[in-house]
Amino acid sequence: MDDTAEKQMDKKERAKERREKRRQEISLIRSIPYSDHQRWWSAETIAVVTGGNRGIGFEITHQLALHGLTVILTSREIAVGEESAKVLQEGGFKVVFHQLDVIDQQSINTFCSWIKENYGGIDILINNAGFNHNIGSENSVEFAEKVITINYIGTKNMIKAAIPLMKPNPAGARIVTVSSRLARLNGSKNRISDDALRQQLEDADSLSEELIDGTVNKFLKQVKDGSWTTGGWHQNNTDYSLSKLAANAYTRLVARELAGRPEGEKIYINCYCPGWVKTAMTGWAGQVTPEEGADTAIWLSLLPDMHISGKFFAERREIHF
Repeated sequence: MDDTAEKQMDKKERAKERREKRRQEISLIRSIPYSDHQRWWSAETIAVVTGGNRGIGFEITHQLALHGLTVILTSREIAVGEESAKVLQEGGFKVVFHQLDVIDQQSINTFCSWIKENYGGIDILINNAGFNHNIGSENSVEFAEKVITINYIGTKNMIKAAIPLMKPNPAGARIVTVSSRLARLNGSKNRISDDALRQQLEDADSLSEELIDGTVNKFLKQVKDGSWTTGGWHQNNTDYSLSKLAANAYTRLVARELAGRPEGEKIYINCYCPGWVKTAMTGWAGQVTPEEGADTAIWLSLLPDMHISGKFFAERREIHF
């Protein structure tokens, strides 16, 4: 083995050690309960989790309920959603199921009317519903339109629908979107290589919905005509990476729009990467447990002195978009 290969091995080992150390730190922090004066929430606090019937969504629902909140578990499929909610209800948790398809406007309207009528609004929204066709190093774009529609359009639909329902709260309402490090604009292994586009998307002040929509539509057009491979897009999991990049960009845009809300009516919106979690979406090949994968979502949802908005997190730390 030459020196370069050896150095790379050392670097990987050190990175692995750092990750493991951080996992242990978070595991310890998670075991310390919130004190009474930190708990801004109660059993009347309403959290909504999209795609809550399995994987990370189910674990987020479970952990929020464990903290004593009322959690609305939603899923597109009624039977599986009801079954998942029943499992948690039998554990004594305040979990209620309601059908919700994030890409069906009628389903969203029905859900929002039901929430308003029964609970008066929402305190926390977790955008977890997502789709990825590729597993491992596959990079097919056969289902690119579906991936973009669910992961970006569905997330955008829910954020727009939820904002008018967010309850006034001295601690601030919360929106958390489950994203991925794969979506980073300038990642070391996966990045937008079109410099002009990357610079436009990096500039938080000039971000617009038109720019984000135009970016994903340009990609989908290139998928149809076969030119996407030379379009300067992410190299790995291209459709999924771009769908999450769009959701991240939309998070930053909405954070900017919400920044001027008065105290007591603040809404904090952030996104996070749960890591490569051992769930059906990763073909059970992930290295992170669903409990660990859910942790940063719970932390962002319940943080007592919340003043952070429009940021990207992993393992309870801010990372670059």
